[in-house]
Amino acid sequence: MFIISLTYKVDIAQIEAHMDAHKKYLQEQYDAGHFIASGRKVPRTGGIILARSESLETLEPLLAADPFHLHKLADYEITEFMPTMVGDEFRNLLGV
Repeated sequence: MFIISLTYKVDIAQIEAHMDAHKKYLQEQYDAGHFIASGRKVPRTGGIILARSESLETLEPLLAADPFHLHKLADYEITEFMPTMVGDEFRNLLGV
């Protein structure tokens, strides 16, 4: 599993101009089973994506297709981790 932390490099008006395309991209990744959860940071300086992927090498091309990446609107920090304890409602994440 991977945590992707996006940090905006531009003002919110530029982010908003690409938000519909970004949401479409996110939905495509959910439909393909790659993304688990996503949302805005508070305060609104970027976002977080939880993703499943076999490896960083298979994840990076998926993230490169994000309109925020294509238009150089955000920096991406990727952290890989293996969940070892979860609440009952998240047991399906063990071994991801």
